[in-house]
Amino acid sequence: MPASSHATSLSIVWHRAIYDAARPRRWGHSADAVYGQARRNCSSVSEVARTSSTTEETPVPSQLEDEALQFVRDLIRIETVNTGVAATIGDGETRAAIWVQERLAEVGIASELVESRPGRGSLIARIPGRDRDAGALLVHAHLDVVPVEEKDWTFPPFGADIEAGYLYGRGAVDMKNYAGTIVAVARHFAREQIVPRRDLVLAFLADEESGGVWGAGWLVENRPELFAGVTEALSEVGGFSVPLYADPADERRAYLVATSEKGVAWSTLRARGHAAHGSRPTDDNSVVRLARAVAAVGEHRFPVVRTPALQRFLDVFGAARGLAFTDESLADDLESLGFVSSLVGATTRNTATPTVLDAGDKTNIIPAEASARLDIRILPRQDDALRDGLRELVGDGIDIREGRWWSATEAPVDAPIIDVLQEAIAIDDPDGVVVPYLLPASTDNKHFAKLGIHGYGFVPLRVPRDFDVFAQFHAADERIPVDALHFSARVTERILRTA
Repeated sequence: MPASSHATSLSIVWHRAIYDAARPRRWGHSADAVYGQARRNCSSVSEVARTSSTTEETPVPSQLEDEALQFVRDLIRIETVNTGVAATIGDGETRAAIWVQERLAEVGIASELVESRPGRGSLIARIPGRDRDAGALLVHAHLDVVPVEEKDWTFPPFGADIEAGYLYGRGAVDMKNYAGTIVAVARHFAREQIVPRRDLVLAFLADEESGGVWGAGWLVENRPELFAGVTEALSEVGGFSVPLYADPADERRAYLVATSEKGVAWSTLRARGHAAHGSRPTDDNSVVRLARAVAAVGEHRFPVVRTPALQRFLDVFGAARGLAFTDESLADDLESLGFVSSLVGATTRNTATPTVLDAGDKTNIIPAEASARLDIRILPRQDDALRDGLRELVGDGIDIREGRWWSATEAPVDAPIIDVLQEAIAIDDPDGVVVPYLLPASTDNKHFAKLGIHGYGFVPLRVPRDFDVFAQFHAADERIPVDALHFSARVTERILRTA
């Protein structure tokens, strides 16, 4: 065994010992033995298959909803803060992964805990499906959360308090809500002997909040066999309801599904000149040259690109609200959508935003070099166009150095899985409409796309008309309606059973 693998194994054993010492003792079957039996049973599940594939909808036991809520609260209470600095991250992700592993093992579902480095634990499980020829479905949720400023919170950020029908806590929306729901659905399938239509690969991942380098990215590079046969994926950011019609009395909702995600890139602009005393201005002042380039980038608006996901959204909302969404009216028409406009408006064009400036450190010295960092968000198939546009904007004398660069993802807007999502929503919300859109941010789907996996963002949540789910991401007092979690458990169960 390589030294790094040995260190990782020791770390997992150490974390498990800590976890076992802190939890109530439970009894259960050998996960490997039960999983092996489940595999062997796949050839003789005709009765279960008939039950699970029937078109008649049977009531979902309240245990599923109860467990989903409890598991989300349990996960919120495990602090898995990702600071983005490896040395200060701690072991929260591994402790959360062990917690998930224990909950799955209690009902006989085997899983593999993988640490890319000590404390950065991800967990993978595979549930066999009925159709051995169908591509597997990856269902993934990240276990890490962003940091908090406790003084800005009304309730303790890791307390998982429930107040006035809302569950508060870091991760309530992003995205321990889905992680806990997935665990509850998997346990429900095991208890009720429900066999999903196709293999389900459940992934509980580290490090998404810092780009997924030590989570999904590491697994794709080092353990791709864990995702063998997977063709599609479900995860964040989508599934939440937004008002479809402008009339407040009209309660019909749209449920957004992210069929595409903007790419994420970082670049550095660098200007050079001659160092000199501040009392003797030069013609090649690096700060002045850089400032011109930064201003040009900051003021520029890249052209609108109507991607398939954007156009489908505009078509549906245009028909519902009587909006044309022409090139001339696009900005105003989007603005009329309320809080939805900020989400969709950011998907209409590429963006390059100056975020960090660095130059001299003494007022009386003209520095020889000045630099600026850019946060870049790229539409599908727009990488080269953005590079060319950026080069033209900054002009001569500016060096552009690319850093991290992840291209956009794009999945079909008319895939059969969209129909599955629609049918699952319609049982609880007959007037609800599933609408594709383009996510202006990115998720771990960018890593799985390297394996040819089409990613969709859909965590089903039916929320009040004025509740902006997207605004909860990374916010103080992050919260989610409890009844939305129950809705999510019911709809997710249907999706994973029939997808």
